[in-house]
Amino acid sequence: MKIDRSLEEHFEEMGKEHISSSEDTPLREDAFVLNDDEKIERIRENIREVMLTLGLDLDDDSLKGTPDRVAKMFVKELFGGLHPERKPKSSTFENKYKYGEMLVEKNITLYSTCEHHLLPIVGKAHVAYISNGTVVGLSKMNRIVDYYAKRPQVQERLNIQIVRELQRVLGTDDVACVIDAKHLCVNSRGIRDIESSTVTAEYGGKFKDEAVRREFLDYINLDTNF
Repeated sequence: MKIDRSLEEHFEEMGKEHISSSEDTPLREDAFVLNDDEKIERIRENIREVMLTLGLDLDDDSLKGTPDRVAKMFVKELFGGLHPERKPKSSTFENKYKYGEMLVEKNITLYSTCEHHLLPIVGKAHVAYISNGTVVGLSKMNRIVDYYAKRPQVQERLNIQIVRELQRVLGTDDVACVIDAKHLCVNSRGIRDIESSTVTAEYGGKFKDEAVRREFLDYINLDTNF
């Protein structure tokens, strides 16, 4: 399919500026027609072709297994969050102890991949919610972050997807998430600014109130290094 040159330039500029076009990960309708093994086989051959084009000797003991390793890593690990069957089961429980304040899970380790250059995004997510009668296991919050991180991403979309999923699971709008992360597409290429990080936030329900939002941010800044 030929793309009009002006559109091509528009999409390229969006990539340079790390702009996302949707809060949903862009997937084709046939995204899951191939099974994992078929995807691994196809990616293996494509990675092999890329390495050969770069002039690498794939008969070398260190390199000959690389196409297979990369293909498995893409499907099973880095981009494993693309498949809806891998979405974590998020069991909820009645808030029998009537805890009515916000619950904050901070410093959740986050590893993702920039969808513009396929380079790592590494950082921390801080997630909070206020129960309306339902609570979720703490580890499930980590798993939701990990699931949506394991796909080609932009940080703004990742923020939104985490909040939307927790709102769905908990049945409340009162969910917030702040992400602070380094993008290796900025740190290791292009401008090569190794010190900068990117902070994004998504606030729902009561967290749009300035006082509630400030309480959440104060919790994040607490010194909890044990």
